Amino acid sequence: MHETGGEPLNLLTSLGLNLSPGTLTALAIVLFVATYAMILLEKYVHRTVAALLGACAVMVVGILTPSQAWASIDFNTIFLLFGMMNIVNVLSRSGFFDLVARRAMIITRGEPARVLWTFSILTAVFSAFLDNVTTVLFMAPVVVTVVTRLGLRPMPYLIAVILASNTGGTATLVGDPPNIIIGSVAGKGFGDFLVNVAPFATVATFIGIALMHLLMRARGDLAANGSGERLRQVLTDNTPIKTNPRLMKQALGVFAVTLLLFMIGHPLGLEAGLVALTTSTFLMLIADLTPVELFEQVEWTTLLFFMGLFIVVGGLEHVGVFQTVAAGLTDAIGGNIGAGILAVGFSSAIISGFVDNIPFTISMASVLRELQTTLGPAMDPLWWALSLGACLGGNLTLIGASANIVVSDIAAREGHPMGFGQFMKYGTPVALVTVTVALGLYYLAFMLGQ
Repeated sequence: MHETGGEPLNLLTSLGLNLSPGTLTALAIVLFVATYAMILLEKYVHRTVAALLGACAVMVVGILTPSQAWASIDFNTIFLLFGMMNIVNVLSRSGFFDLVARRAMIITRGEPARVLWTFSILTAVFSAFLDNVTTVLFMAPVVVTVVTRLGLRPMPYLIAVILASNTGGTATLVGDPPNIIIGSVAGKGFGDFLVNVAPFATVATFIGIALMHLLMRARGDLAANGSGERLRQVLTDNTPIKTNPRLMKQALGVFAVTLLLFMIGHPLGLEAGLVALTTSTFLMLIADLTPVELFEQVEWTTLLFFMGLFIVVGGLEHVGVFQTVAAGLTDAIGGNIGAGILAVGFSSAIISGFVDNIPFTISMASVLRELQTTLGPAMDPLWWALSLGACLGGNLTLIGASANIVVSDIAAREGHPMGFGQFMKYGTPVALVTVTVALGLYYLAFMLGQ
């Protein structure tokens, strides 16, 4: 950006408007709130467009220069998402997920309760290692196909997929976008999440599925409606699945190496984003696929959404908003980390239920990073409280997490539109219980460890 008299030239300064620091701070907050509002109103403005508009406004008014905006983007997060998307795309092209779905169908034997538990557990496991948005993109259509062929109502089973994807994804660094953000901002590795978050997320996952089972049984969603002949046809379906064994072996091998490097790479100075970018690029080298074929399947809207939000949040950080909030949080908890766990965890869960947990986590992570400069490593438990709260709280409402919106779109496309109220009948009770249990157990473990 051109400079005049040592000051960056932007639209406002070129018009002769030299804003005071206080005015710039207020403007940054207004743009941040406006961006959030547009994200919430995604029915009218796509959330990626909203984030990019906010980012452009931050630069146009001069809160950040383009170079400062570029520097505010967390490329470790972007590289991690991009790399994992490519690995998953290769696995999908190899037929791996179709084989898993066929095998799962045989295991369930067409029994509604088995369908619920099998696909929920599968979704949770895949979400822990592939990221929940990617998981629901292939799992939701499979579940719709299976349950409709069995004569069951798809809606509750799709909601179960959403809930399992968010709880299962909570367990690892790569499972849920909020964890990716926390890992990058806080400098935490794959092993850190396995030790500090995974045990509580695993308990929450099984409790969530069990509660979903009870809710569905009470509402008659587990009653078998398919005829015996229909069930026989489904279970004996031997239609060949198109697979590419060589490509599948390559993708699974690279995926295994990626997970191994996630676990051992952090102490060696290898960030998760660099690992995913490197291994996925190597997979493109050895696989019989062109980059054009793979890049067509990359969720570019998600990546641009993240980049836009990082810039908007970077504007707040630049004007010192997070320093002020962090100072207030420090005063509020007074060095009492136990109280901080409950405050950060439950407030994160509630807010994430009504504001997509990705932009919320980006903002809150910036606050905790400032807090870390004061409290140092002693405040690490607050990172894990944020992870549990933001990820599990995403199940409170239909707009709480990206996976929720993705499945809702798939359901509408398949002719089963998912209403806000319909989701809350199942999601809200499950979220309230799992958040309370997970944070309660984590708080108890922290206090016992003192």
